[in-house]
Amino acid sequence: MTSEMPISPTRASTLSKNLISVLSRISSASPTRTTPPRLVAVSKLKPANDILALHSPPHAHLHFGENYLQELLQKASLLPREIRWHFIGALQTNKCRPLAEQVGNLWCVESVDTVKKADELDKGRRRLWEKEGEERWKGERLRVCVQVNTSGETEKSGVEPGEAASLCRHVREQCPRLRLLGLMTIGAIARSRGAVEGKENEDFVTLRDVRDGVVKELGMEEGELELSMGMSEDFESAIRCGSDEVRVGSTIFGERPAKQDANIKDEVDEAKD
Repeated sequence: MTSEMPISPTRASTLSKNLISVLSRISSASPTRTTPPRLVAVSKLKPANDILALHSPPHAHLHFGENYLQELLQKASLLPREIRWHFIGALQTNKCRPLAEQVGNLWCVESVDTVKKADELDKGRRRLWEKEGEERWKGERLRVCVQVNTSGETEKSGVEPGEAASLCRHVREQCPRLRLLGLMTIGAIARSRGAVEGKENEDFVTLRDVRDGVVKELGMEEGELELSMGMSEDFESAIRCGSDEVRVGSTIFGERPAKQDANIKDEVDEAKD
């Protein structure tokens, strides 16, 4: 399938330069870390060709993020199984089971904010194991992050900070096919835009404090629970606050089209490239 997906050399060169720039900035923001924060390239509303360009050598980038179930299903069917997909969008309960069941290389669901969603993801992964043979998936549980609403904005998804430990406990104790990877937040836009070196973003500080509280309450090891925070406008600030993963989209892929104008796969006229 990927052999039928041409890649524009000009577009590939642009994406390569952008990815290298972001990775360099990540490295500069985390000079004392043995392992730099994970970069999830947020590819929503961008064609599968773009993803393939970055997944191909020399970069062989693995982690890509999507916001919409149908778009992820289509892209996952077109692209190599080695890609590690992250679902980072608002998640409806009735979409959890098909998401976990139909995308075998779904690496992490980062927007879990209710017990029901966690349970449905667990059921979906169980169905996948039953279809493909549990032995094939032995030890490979679906990673999830609990999303925390650190800004208090009513339009934002996520549990209240004080409720995070309860949901984390449920995932660990009641969802045998899920693995609690960490906590995720989407900070307030104004705070993100105002993030400057030397000043910590309040949302990132809140998530870090929530993580420390959850680790203590659940008796977890230090470093066992990751922080997923930071996007195109504020990922360096997030790293300085201790983020283990950043989700960067437009800085790599450019401005996104309107949803109705997005293409799953672009047709490339190589003669004109």
